[in-house]
Amino acid sequence: MSDRPVRGRAVLAGLALVLSACGERWPDDGIDPRNPAKLAIGEEVYMEHCAVCHGDKLQGQADWRQRRADGRLPAPPHDASGHTWHHSDEELFAMVHDGLVPPLAPESYQSDMPAYGDVLSDDEIRAVLAYIQSRWPEEVRAMRREMLERRAAR
Repeated sequence: MSDRPVRGRAVLAGLALVLSACGERWPDDGIDPRNPAKLAIGEEVYMEHCAVCHGDKLQGQADWRQRRADGRLPAPPHDASGHTWHHSDEELFAMVHDGLVPPLAPESYQSDMPAYGDVLSDDEIRAVLAYIQSRWPEEVRAMRREMLERRAAR
């Protein structure tokens, strides 16, 4: 196995430190789709771990709304055509970290979505989510903000 991804991440982490020193904020507790260093890491991690199922253009698998013979759903798209933007950052983080498990899915639902909490750091998961969100059109991000604000007001 090549050490290229590891070296690439080290270079990107160094870039993040330089940008941090220049005043660019790298939040450890949030998902920031405007942070160039975080997006670079997020894209690299996404391509290495997520694209095999969710597509290199975030397009998901064909017929992602139709159950397969085993009862499971194919991987959904993460672009604006899917439902990823309907979930809060906390829900998305939990889905990646823990897999699609209750309470995010019904008790009996079985998913092909693995848990990445032992594979990726929390910051890598946040970087992937930032990368995905950065690919949504501004109108989708605005609708998502409004939806999440309404949900929080309840």
